[in-house]
Amino acid sequence: RKEIMELLEGVVDIYLADFKYTDSEMSSKYSPGADSYPKISTEALLEMNRQVGTVRFLEDGRACRGLMIRHLVMPENVSGSIEAMRWIAARLPLNTYVNIMIQYRPAYRAHLFPEIDSYVSREAYRQVVNEAKKLGLTNLDVDI
Repeated sequence: RKEIMELLEGVVDIYLADFKYTDSEMSSKYSPGADSYPKISTEALLEMNRQVGTVRFLEDGRACRGLMIRHLVMPENVSGSIEAMRWIAARLPLNTYVNIMIQYRPAYRAHLFPEIDSYVSREAYRQVVNEAKKLGLTNLDVDI
């Protein structure tokens, strides 16, 4: 929550944030009780960026300050990946560090939801990466 982030101002140098869902219907379905996740997470991302800005690295390649966002591409666009890239490009600096991940593995109760009981195709992943690039995001950590 943004209120928690505000309490951390001046304490945290690096935020490594997950941006899991862009749609409250999806967040509620796959993470019960998380129907407000998109609103809360986007408010928090804006606050994190306000506090520490974009990621900065030392000469040896280690991050020393800034916001780093991770987004997991899920089957059937459950996580709203294209929408997530559009949100980031529209509301944060274009050089925001974004790790677009393809590591989704169906596990635990995924078998209860046929739409997420599979792996992400390389083509679906490429579409998200290409959209991020098309939007002008320049600090991408991708698996292709």
